[in-house]
Amino acid sequence: MSSPIYLDHHATTPVDPRVIDAIVAALHENFGNAASHHEIGARAYAAVQTARSSVAALIAADPEDVFFTSGATEANNLVLWGAAARRGERRVLITSEIEHPSVLEPAAALAADGVVVRRVLPDTAGMITVDRVDELVRDDTFLVSVMLANNEIGTINPVGDYAQLAHERGALLHSDATQAVGHVPVDVAMIDVDVLSFSAHKLYGPKGIGAIYAHRKARQRLAPRMLGGGHERGLRSGTLNVPAIVGFGIAADIARREMGETERRIAALRDLLLELLLATAGEIVVNGSLEHRLPGNLNVALPGVDAEALVVRLKDIVSFSTGAACSSAKVEPSHVLMALAGDDEHAYSSVRFGVGRSNTEEQIRAVADAVAVEVRLLRQMSSRRRR
Repeated sequence: MSSPIYLDHHATTPVDPRVIDAIVAALHENFGNAASHHEIGARAYAAVQTARSSVAALIAADPEDVFFTSGATEANNLVLWGAAARRGERRVLITSEIEHPSVLEPAAALAADGVVVRRVLPDTAGMITVDRVDELVRDDTFLVSVMLANNEIGTINPVGDYAQLAHERGALLHSDATQAVGHVPVDVAMIDVDVLSFSAHKLYGPKGIGAIYAHRKARQRLAPRMLGGGHERGLRSGTLNVPAIVGFGIAADIARREMGETERRIAALRDLLLELLLATAGEIVVNGSLEHRLPGNLNVALPGVDAEALVVRLKDIVSFSTGAACSSAKVEPSHVLMALAGDDEHAYSSVRFGVGRSNTEEQIRAVADAVAVEVRLLRQMSSRRRR
């Protein structure tokens, strides 16, 4: 049986074959502990440093400012808890209503521990505007944490515009860039960010490996969460996963070289999918700005359609989702779409398509045809039930 067409690249991406080859080679050749003081350990350490340079180059950073973690979830937790531990007299954390749970849940835990958490609402296009951030940042703010690109609706926030607001008030600026890095250009100096979190498995690398960018002054204001061994210059202890780090480096190299051409093709496929759905699937509402958006993201509401039913009915044809993969077990509507529209019915009728490198025009046309057929059937069924 053939596999469904994969259109869920925001949840994860398939590992690039070139990355797999590098990981397998590293398992054989660089099995040593990168902290060991002998030749085999030194080879592993050298492989880590090469990968660190590759990951740093992808975001135009100094390799000395890149630190490996187990993924973006750990990275986000480290930043929020670490900044809170060294906040001094400051007591306010600013974030947004549409962050990933790996930011929102630590923020809620910190609130229970005495931190004042203020959340910025998105505008109707799903953007966190500078004016709305400016309304909340004060001299008692220790951290502003707003994602670069949203994992559900794909909107890209003007993170660079928040930097001056945060720095004028002595706060750190952190951004969860997990969905952005490797898909749109990210230059940490240009956006003047203090700390950045991201992950390999969103850019065709392996799961279980992520990174934090943090410049020297920012690191002094982050307490480590993982202790024991002093790895990663004390910021994140734990024996380094050398093969995964090597894979991360190769994935970063590929993304840096091929991103422009690849993402233009992906954006064209995304636009084709939207065009076909508008022509064949009846009423459709695009969630979030199309102008400021990840190239492969299409999140739409299909009024009168139960999105979960649509996903289930098409499971043998196409893999897509009703929201973030981390929330797939939850029955409540997407917090992102509720912040955007405030409407349960709208949220429950919304689906997310994530176009990726391996998708073709033929696949996009096949998906659009299949979705249109099922949407019409589900609307007819819904109409009969209301009579």
